[in-house]
Amino acid sequence: MKLLRFALLVIVALTASRTAEGQTALRISLREARAMAVQRHPLVHSAELNAQAADQVPRQVGAAKYPVVQVHTTGVGALENSQITAGGMSNSSVSTRAAAGVSVSQTLTDFGRTDSLVESSRLRARSVEQTATATRAQVVLQVDRAYFAVLRAQSMLRVAEQTVAARLVVVEQIEALQRSGVKSGLDVSFAQYGLSEAELLRSRSENDLQAAYTELSLAIGSRDEHTFELVEDPLPVEPLASRFDLIEPALANRPELKALRFDRDAANRFLEAEKKLDNPTVSTTLNAGWAPFRADDLSRRYGAVAINVTIPIFNGRLFEARESEAELKARAAEALVKEAENRIARDVRAAWFNADSAFQRISLASQLLGHARESLELAQERYRLGLSSIVELSQALLSVTLAEIEHENAKYEYLVRRSILDYHRGMLP
Repeated sequence: MKLLRFALLVIVALTASRTAEGQTALRISLREARAMAVQRHPLVHSAELNAQAADQVPRQVGAAKYPVVQVHTTGVGALENSQITAGGMSNSSVSTRAAAGVSVSQTLTDFGRTDSLVESSRLRARSVEQTATATRAQVVLQVDRAYFAVLRAQSMLRVAEQTVAARLVVVEQIEALQRSGVKSGLDVSFAQYGLSEAELLRSRSENDLQAAYTELSLAIGSRDEHTFELVEDPLPVEPLASRFDLIEPALANRPELKALRFDRDAANRFLEAEKKLDNPTVSTTLNAGWAPFRADDLSRRYGAVAINVTIPIFNGRLFEARESEAELKARAAEALVKEAENRIARDVRAAWFNADSAFQRISLASQLLGHARESLELAQERYRLGLSSIVELSQALLSVTLAEIEHENAKYEYLVRRSILDYHRGMLP
């Protein structure tokens, strides 16, 4: 009966899916969790809206290249033979009239300044798009961390459940030996202490699992509390590529670096535009209309065309200062690109070392667990034969529990480290 009880406890620990009261576990895979976060997370939504807003700026700047058409209607009631004699520099005579007309103005050329401004704003918009891509990658990395944290917590809970079941069997066995006079009450106390320790581990594991559920709920963009039944993919076993082969792809793929490069290019195009401030601007204006009510000496229709040439002569060295500012900002943007390249190369190397170390820990943890289980079998046999004390058996049981925890931690730590490496390589979706 004791063996049957132990087997049932182990089966329950390995197969049960713990859900909060009244809740149904949400079954999702890692890919589904990522897709859910990209679709629902507020940060992703905000970044995408900012990118869409940035796409409107080139249209705003480029509007200067197109005609401006306006329709005017005017009605004036004036005293007979009156003039404006105070204020203003325009024609002082006024007359009673009602008229309607249209005016068209068009910039003929500013010698490419508007084109440079449009291209600069277009590059800025592409930078914002890359920032949105970087935001998605950060959200996906957060999902990966939370997803593997849930798997780790579930695994820790299974280990805790198995430990409680194993310690319970030991307690029952030693109590039976005490009743038969083979073992003392001290052995029972030690066994009960080990059982209480295992129950404490289970309690902490249950709390950690609920906390992990909360983090994953937040990561997928939900403020509600969910419990999850996660699909666990096979552990990747292929070795990592050489860290020296990862630097160049990372420099080509990281959206943050792409955004900085677009900012640098936009700053250079804006500098080109500022250098053209000294160029003339040529524009034309057309006005035409009809005045059904007017003074008798005025024509019923009117029309005029003008060519305007604006040549900047002197403005207190304003243009020179603007050009210098734009040049300094372009140089600063170039420096930011170089700093980001150095930082990304460092991050890739560090992430590779961490992932490689985590991969090696899996094998070492498996060996540690195997040795711990062998030691437990020997300790149990020695204790049964009366060749060792309960202290040795308790230590062997504890060693197995710690080895199992280390084995599970190593596996999920490797998965997290691989995800971090993929992030630094710019490979996350």
